[in-house]
Amino acid sequence: MPHQRPHRPTGAAGPAFDLSAWVAAPRPEAAPGIYRQGYRQIDPDRAEAGRVPTWPLLLRAVLNAVVGWFAYLYGTQLLTYVLVWFGGQTGIGPLAEPSESEAMLTLLVVNAVVLAVVIKVFGRMGRWPEVWRRYVAPLLSRTVTQEAPAADAEVAEAAARSADPWVVLRAGGAGVAAGRLDGEAVGDIDYVRIRQAWESAQADPVFVLAFVAQVAARGAAAFAHPSEVRELPGRDEQHDLLLRQVRLGTTQDVPKNPLTHRAAGFALDPAVLGTSLLAVGPAGTGKTARLARPVAEALCLQALAGTACAVVIGSAEADLGPDAWYDVVIAPGDPGSAYGLDLYGAARDPDEAAARLAEALLPDELTARAESARTALQQVVGPFHAAYGRYPGVRELRALLGGETEALGALAKALGTAGRLALYERDLAHRERQRGRADDPGALLADRLALLDRPAFEGAFATDGTGRPPFAMRVLDHPLRVRVKLPERGHPEAARMLSRLVVGQFVQAAGVREDRSLFAGLVVDDVSAALDAHTVRGLQRMRGANAGAVLLLRTLVDLPEALRAPLFGAVGCRMAFPGIAPWDGRLFSEAWGTHLVRETAVTHTPDTSGGLLRRAGRLGRKALSGTTAQTESVTTREVERLRWSPSDLAHALPAGHAVVSLTAVSGEQVPPLLVDLRD
Repeated sequence: MPHQRPHRPTGAAGPAFDLSAWVAAPRPEAAPGIYRQGYRQIDPDRAEAGRVPTWPLLLRAVLNAVVGWFAYLYGTQLLTYVLVWFGGQTGIGPLAEPSESEAMLTLLVVNAVVLAVVIKVFGRMGRWPEVWRRYVAPLLSRTVTQEAPAADAEVAEAAARSADPWVVLRAGGAGVAAGRLDGEAVGDIDYVRIRQAWESAQADPVFVLAFVAQVAARGAAAFAHPSEVRELPGRDEQHDLLLRQVRLGTTQDVPKNPLTHRAAGFALDPAVLGTSLLAVGPAGTGKTARLARPVAEALCLQALAGTACAVVIGSAEADLGPDAWYDVVIAPGDPGSAYGLDLYGAARDPDEAAARLAEALLPDELTARAESARTALQQVVGPFHAAYGRYPGVRELRALLGGETEALGALAKALGTAGRLALYERDLAHRERQRGRADDPGALLADRLALLDRPAFEGAFATDGTGRPPFAMRVLDHPLRVRVKLPERGHPEAARMLSRLVVGQFVQAAGVREDRSLFAGLVVDDVSAALDAHTVRGLQRMRGANAGAVLLLRTLVDLPEALRAPLFGAVGCRMAFPGIAPWDGRLFSEAWGTHLVRETAVTHTPDTSGGLLRRAGRLGRKALSGTTAQTESVTTREVERLRWSPSDLAHALPAGHAVVSLTAVSGEQVPPLLVDLRD
């Protein structure tokens, strides 16, 4: 199917947006992973027939036609002779001595019977119906009737169809609103957003009146995103916001791919992203440019349409779209950043907030001490929150974990003033006893927090209102577009901690949302430092929370070995890029399993059949040619083979391609597909 660029709203780069044609474009039901706009379902029988090359097909048809012609000529004579002989033997009048009219009728019947048998037998062997569909019918359509062939006619009809995009509004009593929109330049984002508002207004007639008033006053800008942005600058991917799909490439026409997906556009949407996607491939294979950026763009467009919220995490240098795509850009380490980050995710429970922060602060090699680290952090975060009504900042938290006498004394005094000292006195006493011990987890956490207590991060994590406005992950029930730029170049270990913290907060917040009408999408450009056991378990819970993640990884070796198999089990979609290591390919191969294939084995054995004369002939042939006469035995059987072997994934994938398997939230699965991401 040809790749067509998307329509553009008026005022954007490219041609004007034809709303009527876009709404009326065919979108048939299809399996997950198929870009449905303009998709035409494939008849399996025709598809298999279409695999026969042109010249062998035509040659076989002509040979069968010639043989069939002679069979018809001699068949009519033979059948006539048989009927005459049979009439003479039995004495049946019409056959023995027929009149002129009876003879004519008999000849017609004989010709019709023989012709029907010839067409039936030789037409099937020569595939005449397929020749008619592929070559004769289109030729006749162009030369005789001057009409387009059937396939072209369908495309032309779909392109020529014009529909009233606001017919639902007119039928529902919002004709005034529809009339206002008829005179406006409405883009695909505007259409989806207004239609979404109309569907919500159906709950109460009062809402319908408010809807009409809003559209009559603002036109296509009605119900706009809080940022008042109605289009993304530099938008260059193909999207169908009506189905919330983003087209990433073309599924290749190869035997390994299912017949329904061959040569069809490959697309992702919330139905499959809701099970989360893991993509593995070395640097430079296109993971960011051909997967992360298009998905981030799609989520941002859906956020402007009021159907999703997006959180995109990557290094400051990663090309995940310009800052203008996002409402909130968090760049710790950049003094020009307008927003900071809430280290506690605005959690209402201090113990919960402390637990997530402790897991983010610990390095992978010290995860065994996670429980004691969580306890130590809870022993100071809880009392501080009770005393001051807020969470401690980085410097305050570092002082408390380090056991500074002045900081602990000030906290005890504040608790006494608030009347909460008795409740938290045991926690403070335990912290005091742990101070100075070799196994004190507080000292370890204080050392890790020192990485965030740098001048470059001044004001980025403030909790007392003196720094930048902190972004909290609790706002996932709003159509926000958030970009987190990690300082991987200047502060790599701090970037690791922040990525783990933000991803953990997203997974936690997405699972406890009360309003799940928006799809919460997460894109992580490099997830090697962002995962722990708690986050991996949370990925599975997001399936039922209308949320999902796209996780990019250079190699599975970057993850702790204990996380690799659980991560593969937690995600529903898996994607392998060219050049992955064989040990990475082994996990993909095992996850995708085996399937039955038809295998043909040919065996050659010396020919020992026949009598003395045949044996003598074979001896003479061997003496003259030097070759031994052999018999050929062909055996066909069905055997189980890996869908994609580790060697194929590591060495046989072409550049610009990927192998991807999908699982929809509904449970429907698509086996691995070879996709060309450049088309």
